[in-house]
Amino acid sequence: MPHLMHLVRWLCLEGEDPALLCAQHRELRRQVPLLYALLSVNALALSYTHFAFAPRWMTVLVPGALVTVSIVRMAAWLRPAAADVPPERIVRKLRITTVLAVVLALLYVIWALRMSAYGHSDERAHVAIFIAITVIGCIFCLMHLPQAALSIATIVTVAYLSHYLLSESAVYGAIAFNIFLVTLVVARVLLNSFAAFFDLVRSRAELDRLHRQMTILAHTDALTGLPNRHAFFAELTRMGQERSAGGGDLSLGMIDLDRFKAANDTFGHLVGDRLLEAVGQRLQAISPAPGMIARLGGDEFAVLVPVPASRAMAIAEDLCVRLSEPYRIGDLVITIGASCGVATAEDGEGTHSLLYERADYALYYSKESRRGLATLYSPQLESSRLSEQAIEAALQSCDVEREMAIHLQPIFDVASGRILSVEALARWTHPLLGPVRPDVFIPLAERCGITHHLTTRLFAKALGHAARLPGDIRMSFNLSAHDIVSHETILALAHAIGMSGLAPSRIVFELTETAVVRDFALARESLHLLHTLGVRIALDDFGTGQSNLGHLNELPIDELKIDRSFVSGPKADGRRHLLAAVVALGQSLRLRCIAEGVEEADQLAHLKEIGCDAFQGYHGAKPMPIDELLRLISGRETEGDGRRAMRS
Repeated sequence: MPHLMHLVRWLCLEGEDPALLCAQHRELRRQVPLLYALLSVNALALSYTHFAFAPRWMTVLVPGALVTVSIVRMAAWLRPAAADVPPERIVRKLRITTVLAVVLALLYVIWALRMSAYGHSDERAHVAIFIAITVIGCIFCLMHLPQAALSIATIVTVAYLSHYLLSESAVYGAIAFNIFLVTLVVARVLLNSFAAFFDLVRSRAELDRLHRQMTILAHTDALTGLPNRHAFFAELTRMGQERSAGGGDLSLGMIDLDRFKAANDTFGHLVGDRLLEAVGQRLQAISPAPGMIARLGGDEFAVLVPVPASRAMAIAEDLCVRLSEPYRIGDLVITIGASCGVATAEDGEGTHSLLYERADYALYYSKESRRGLATLYSPQLESSRLSEQAIEAALQSCDVEREMAIHLQPIFDVASGRILSVEALARWTHPLLGPVRPDVFIPLAERCGITHHLTTRLFAKALGHAARLPGDIRMSFNLSAHDIVSHETILALAHAIGMSGLAPSRIVFELTETAVVRDFALARESLHLLHTLGVRIALDDFGTGQSNLGHLNELPIDELKIDRSFVSGPKADGRRHLLAAVVALGQSLRLRCIAEGVEEADQLAHLKEIGCDAFQGYHGAKPMPIDELLRLISGRETEGDGRRAMRS
């Protein structure tokens, strides 16, 4: 009984794999019409050879009806099918095909066997050939539907075998038996072929599954589960093309995490990865629909939504707020932030690539000026971006030797007023653009990847100026975050010092803590290498940003340059006690303390009171060319000699 139920389910195509059903349907669409064509032609041929012997209803009416039904079924199979036919419809169609094929085959065989009673030996032989061709043709044409093929083979074989074995002709009995043996062999071949077909379909289905899985993996960020950079740009292109064709709104927000680098360096990369996972989960929970949030790499994300500017800004501001909420990573509670830049193309304006550039620039503006907030790209930012693009293009082709100069600003001893050192400051005057501020072109140099070229050329100029200064005056030179993590740049600086003939102790490299924390381990390695040569290291803008007292012990620091906000400006008076504390800290660590931004005499007087070592600012002197500085030094020396002569 179980075997019988299994056979019934197999014949009814129950539980078949949908992929196999689709493949069977696809193959049968090419082969079933051939089956009906074969039956029709063979029936007409048999009717023709028996036309003179058999009654008209057997040579005209019966084959006419059978051929008509066959042609109708052939037309049904030749009719164009939908691109995606549901599996349940395929099952119904295959069941109908099986039943009709069995019924038609049985009718054809019964009709043919009845025709064998008419005519002579040739006509009877034609009937035997018709039956053999019919059964074999049916099997081959229905080989991708074994339920129908084997059913037809069984019914037809039983019918003709019974007929011929019960007849008085031994020859036709032998022919029937031979046809039966051939049918068995063909059936075996059919089963083998279908097994191979089944394996092929299953293999293709598995390959398709793996391909889909690989496609998903290729478009998914493994850490956060969000769409990755590739998927994002594909979707940006698609949505951009749709908007260009049909109009409408498209907004892009670029998101960058604030303070993530510091958290990653402080707690380690494992915690950093888990933090990014938590960020991804939070973004997935608030992902807008329709739209996409993707991870572009590192701690940078993007949101793409087909909405106008006001709605996009609301989404971006909500994202910044939600991402700034504390994260619990194990036993740690970590708080970071997020800045966002938003650009919107409305009414078909602009291209999707331009939209990305604008959003990226708005993000850059947020990171620099509105950290933790969302910034909408505006006409003012457009003007600034185009200006920076012009500057960047000019910077790429800049002749450093002719267009850039080094100005020097003295650093004075607080107690005696003596010049202790000078800070080298780059000045750029472009032939067409005119003077370009350092705070504009230096970040651009970092963004367009020419920092190494610029740093080494300017340092060579600075060394040339330092060689003209008195031997007791040091020279400070600023290094960026890109410089201190570049082995190539560090080795080039060391080589330049060696070739200059200057004592390394006369060189001071300045860097900010922000530059250090980007890659603390590599920065520490570079600074130790420079310090080993004998140069001094100064920590610039100390007291602001990401000040970390641990850096004072881990880095080879010789000098602290206290940020100007402690000395001058609207908040300076309220920070005087902090200034004194910073100076006391530096002295306890045996670090020279240099106050920046000294502009008034009372500020200098306060520095004397708290025991600060040195100061720098307009109260002492502005940055100036080397020749002007030499005249200043000479004048101060002459003035000092005169005072000493008067005292003597």
